[in-house]
Amino acid sequence: MILLENVCVNLSRRAILKDISVQFDDGRIHGIVGNNGSGKSVMFKTICGFIRPARGRVTIDGKDYTSRRRFPPRMGLLIESPGMLPECTGYENLMRLASIRGRIGRKGVCEAISAVGLDPCDRRVTRKYSLDMKQRLGIAQAIMEDPDILLLDEPMNGLDNAGVLEMRVLFKALRDSGKTILLASHNPLDIEELCDTVCEMDGGVLTQVR
Repeated sequence: MILLENVCVNLSRRAILKDISVQFDDGRIHGIVGNNGSGKSVMFKTICGFIRPARGRVTIDGKDYTSRRRFPPRMGLLIESPGMLPECTGYENLMRLASIRGRIGRKGVCEAISAVGLDPCDRRVTRKYSLDMKQRLGIAQAIMEDPDILLLDEPMNGLDNAGVLEMRVLFKALRDSGKTILLASHNPLDIEELCDTVCEMDGGVLTQVR
């Protein structure tokens, strides 16, 4: 469970998140909708510890992460555009990232790449990847360590129609396996097809719709 209590975030002396209180229960896909600049990405970065709130509390599975300087365990992220080394293959990129925490090896990386419809043996460097392939690789990076929680900010960006359908199937399967997913999307069909709950963010204020 992810719990935000009266969370406020100020950046450059401007209020970005305004007194947000919300609970995201385990094993569900929670949709976050709102225009660009509404605060969705900032809320995700606050949950994962990249930004510290000026006020309020962030609790994950009963542990207070408000003032901790470490990344919450068992969490995977796709926030903004995936950052990959352009002269490395997709496999090489993910192996470098996997080596940081040492939780998975070659098998886990290959399974994640295959899960998003890419070939782990593809020798093309990511500089030559299409937008669709880059986004799939970003999703593979988010899921490769088998996290319990996924924060996915516009995960369908750059995907072709087939990719969107494939990722919807993947995200539903992850939810059905017990994962908790926070998903921000501008596509109403993504929200309708995938989400068990929906919150709307506007001007840094979060309102639960269903």
